[in-house]
Amino acid sequence: MTKEIEDDKRVKVIRTAGIIALIGNALLAAIKLTLAYFSKSLAVMGDGIDSSTDVLIALVTIIISSIISKPSDEEHPWGHGRAETTTTMCLAFLIFYAGAELVVSSVKQIINGDFSNSISYLAIIAAAVSIFGKMILAFIENRLGKKSDSEMVKANAQNMMNDIILSVGVLIGLLASHLFKCPILDPIIAGIVGLWVVKNAIQLFAQMNVELMDGNTDDSLYEKLFKAACSVKGVSNPHRARIRKISSRWDIDLDIEVDANLTVHKAHDICQKVETAVRQAIPDVYDIMVHVEPAGHSNHHAEEQFGVSPKTLNEYEQEEAEKKHH
Repeated sequence: MTKEIEDDKRVKVIRTAGIIALIGNALLAAIKLTLAYFSKSLAVMGDGIDSSTDVLIALVTIIISSIISKPSDEEHPWGHGRAETTTTMCLAFLIFYAGAELVVSSVKQIINGDFSNSISYLAIIAAAVSIFGKMILAFIENRLGKKSDSEMVKANAQNMMNDIILSVGVLIGLLASHLFKCPILDPIIAGIVGLWVVKNAIQLFAQMNVELMDGNTDDSLYEKLFKAACSVKGVSNPHRARIRKISSRWDIDLDIEVDANLTVHKAHDICQKVETAVRQAIPDVYDIMVHVEPAGHSNHHAEEQFGVSPKTLNEYEQEEAEKKHH
């Protein structure tokens, strides 16, 4: 199967995920906002607003699926995969806003004592419908996210999982308020759930920021890279490796050393074999650049930019092990 066919199928899966999320969240948002209006429940209103932001997220997902499918061009030689990363960061902000808005509204209501003396059954029904609907959507989005290996769809699935927790918290608060005749529990539970949503948004933003800054926290990829390079006859001292993620694919730079007496043709053949070995060891490689140096040359580029070598990788792993030990 060619890369173009794989990309086309992946985009179709991402677009399908967006359409399903759009329709499902639009229905849930309409139901919850309507029931919140009649029940006067802040928690349900916040839950409905959160579902409304999910509708926007779904629209963005559909739009982005058409952008990332575009091939590389003169202005975007690495393709358009970064659109998915930046959009996922935007989703993190939307999730953060929904949680923060719920926290602020809850605090204001508690301080002002502005809450109903009783909890309507409509509010309880709204929370129950939300839980059931979000469970179905989260399951579907999670499956499609894994199938497409899309961080954007996975983030949306995680957001829906957070929504389930939010709705469960709302339901518990409403039931407790109704059973114990304590309506103040409605804004209190809503505020706690809002803080949980904010925490998850910050974690998602941090994860996407690493990718946007061309970072990589998966050391196992470097281990696979060096092992694959060394498996090729004639290769020595793989070093100055850099691995960054572009959407769901990896862009790799690597320096290797070969016998200084080899012809350019022979050295090029070795590079091709290294590239093949790396692509077999690491799935979804977008591009790999292998730079050849004569054996013993690596000490002459100390002033060049940083790159990982087996030595620095081992030193880092030892430091992390010592931190965990202490």
